[in-house]
Amino acid sequence: MTTLSNNAEPTSVLRDVLATNQEYSSSFGEKGSLALPPARRFAVLTCMDARLDPAKFAGLAEGDAHVIRNAGGRASDDAIRSLVISYKLLGTKEFFVIHHTDCGMEFFTNETIRGLLANSLETAELTPSGFRDVGKGPGSRAGEYIEWLTIANQKQAVVDDVLRIRTHPLIPSSIPIYGYLYDVRSGKLIEVEGAAEAGAAK
Repeated sequence: MTTLSNNAEPTSVLRDVLATNQEYSSSFGEKGSLALPPARRFAVLTCMDARLDPAKFAGLAEGDAHVIRNAGGRASDDAIRSLVISYKLLGTKEFFVIHHTDCGMEFFTNETIRGLLANSLETAELTPSGFRDVGKGPGSRAGEYIEWLTIANQKQAVVDDVLRIRTHPLIPSSIPIYGYLYDVRSGKLIEVEGAAEAGAAK
């Protein structure tokens, strides 16, 4: 049972998550003996967007593959850290970079989010003309020191991320890297032109 500090009441989200986990764990069965290395020997780098379910769009079960997620599915330093661990220590042999249509990372720039954070730390509002700060200050200028990896051109961003992984000195040339867009309207994976060439194994 989760212990809450300051006698706080559990939120409805917390209650739902814990109840669902209780049900899930009650029939966990043989999953408790899954091997540490992913059985299908590949890794997916994709976006944290709640509309994407890699287990469903890539046909994954527990233990099949590594799934690395961040805002935009970008090949950040930390994503590459995870990919290196994935192949070097746990034996993956192929990588997928999967961005998606209608990505929130297309709707703002570094300057936008830095300005919003400088004004207020409360959640901003997305309007037809972009994000607007509706919270009260104070904010923080610490956002000036973060590269937010926003996206100006979705297809180009996939190619750029594939190429960044491909040319990283810690990624062996023998690993093929594929680049796709997930269409949030249809659920289809669409290969991005130029990504296969950029990520080809050598």
